[in-house]
Amino acid sequence: VQLQASGGGLVQAGGSLRLSCAASESIFSISVMGWYRQAPGKQRESVATIINSGSAVYADSVKGRFTISRDNAKNTMYLHMNSLKSEDTAVYYCKAVRGHADYWGQGTQVTVSS
Repeated sequence: VQLQASGGGLVQAGGSLRLSCAASESIFSISVMGWYRQAPGKQRESVATIINSGSAVYADSVKGRFTISRDNAKNTMYLHMNSLKSEDTAVYYCKAVRGHADYWGQGTQVTVSS
C-alpha cells in the first residue's frame, strides 16, 4: 500500500487545517490507520489512531481539537485539526497497518505561527 499525505501548510495559532492520506488501493481491509507527527529534535509520536469500526484514540495533547476519520469508499483517511497551537508544528505522517506490515506516507509539514 502506498500512502500520500497532503494538506499541510502554514497557519496562525487558533486556525484549522485538514490533512488527507490517500491510499493507492482499497483501505477496506486495513484494520488500523493513524497519524503521527515529529517535531524538530523530538521523537515521532502518535497523534490519533482509527480502526475499521470507526473507533478512535487520541493523544492527550490533541483531544478535543483534532478529529480522525476514514472514508473507505475514497480510500482516504483525514485529520481535522482545530484550535492549532505552536506546539502542533511538526511533520505529520500517516500510517496503515495490515496484517504484520506497517506502511508509511511521506509526511506533510504543518507550521503554526504564534
